[in-house]
Amino acid sequence: MPPSPPLQLVALLLLSLLLRSATAAEYTVGDGPWDTGTNYATWSDKHAFLAGDILVFQYVRSQHNVLQVTEATYRSCDTGGGGVAGVIKSYDTGYDRVQLTEPNATYWFICDFPGHCLGGMRLAVKVAAGGGGGGGGGGSDDYAAAAGEDEGYAAHR
Repeated sequence: MPPSPPLQLVALLLLSLLLRSATAAEYTVGDGPWDTGTNYATWSDKHAFLAGDILVFQYVRSQHNVLQVTEATYRSCDTGGGGVAGVIKSYDTGYDRVQLTEPNATYWFICDFPGHCLGGMRLAVKVAAGGGGGGGGGGSDDYAAAAGEDEGYAAHR
């Protein structure tokens, strides 16, 4: 005797959740340490981010941090001096895992240490709508517009 329709629906729902969690990707931001010597716009453009994916920021705590910020703060690199204006969430462990939970959204990240954001330590991540792939991460146009130049990624290692 075949399972009842409600039981089939529950089984299908559980299967879809398992498949989605199995396909969630984890990305080390910049494919290495979060620092001033990486072109994050180029890195972001190489990936198609989906809701559920995880960004991992690795850095030396005494030299960097990660702030999730508004678009305006990302573009200006100005957190108001006290580190609160436009800040959505701050991270400072040196190994921060940030889950991208919202589909069809852009997440904005910066380092708030003096000169780092303006030196290129900022990342825009576009999360695709739905769960079926989608466009790239996108960030180079965002950074170029914010910096006013394409070579704003000075290597300061």
